[in-house]
Amino acid sequence: MATTPGIDQIKQGMRNTWMAGDFGVIAKTISVGAEEFAHSLGLPAGAKVLDVATGTGNVAIPLARTGCVVTGVDIAPNLLVQARERAAAEGLAVTFDEGDAEALPYADGSFDAVVTMFGAMFAPRPELVAKEFARVLRPGGLLAMANWNPESFTGKMLRAGSKHVPPPSGIAPPVQWGDEAIVQQRLADGFTDIHTELAPIDFDLPGGPAAAVQLFRTYYGPTHVAFGRLDEAGQAALAADLVALWSEHNVADNPTSHTLVRNEYRKVTARRA
Repeated sequence: MATTPGIDQIKQGMRNTWMAGDFGVIAKTISVGAEEFAHSLGLPAGAKVLDVATGTGNVAIPLARTGCVVTGVDIAPNLLVQARERAAAEGLAVTFDEGDAEALPYADGSFDAVVTMFGAMFAPRPELVAKEFARVLRPGGLLAMANWNPESFTGKMLRAGSKHVPPPSGIAPPVQWGDEAIVQQRLADGFTDIHTELAPIDFDLPGGPAAAVQLFRTYYGPTHVAFGRLDEAGQAALAADLVALWSEHNVADNPTSHTLVRNEYRKVTARRA
């Protein structure tokens, strides 16, 4: 009988997943959307901001450009190396720490704002993430999340992967952070003025759908790891499903040499009670 992995094993697996491939390559494809998300928050210069699951700094760096005092935290040390290199190349003083969204290594009330884009949503215990967000924020501080929603293209892509490589049992799907009702429930204890809205973001990639799948298979940790867990036949089946999905959603004028997918995410903002 198969045993259910413990939380430590699950978290180590997630750390390994995000260290696999090279998320920095994928991050570049959505960097414009990350800048738009960061700027939409209107945070003033001097605000102390924590970017949770910062990755390669897609949100932290544009916030630092506007004068925010930014700290980024992530479980994947190889991504933090890239984040530090990006900040140094622009002469930006951003602190990047290795750490866990479920147990943030910061004192209570340390930040004016906590932000996260397509990151903290993947932590296995969302109730702990919500508590940690509230704990490290000062009263009245801003929480801002960008989360893939179930109906988004990425939501469909993650479901396709889960069909072939099921996630650990008992772990809430990450895209639940993109569900309006669930977000309201998770943040109810520590936050007020909870607001969500859908926001557009595009995947605009060279090459046709097969090239897009190969890009994610090579560089996007969850897809890279999913393929690695399958035999040759399983890999072929997953690749076929993903190519079909990308083809269905490709609205490029020349879909054989260009892939343009109109994606979306749920933007969440709330104030620390």
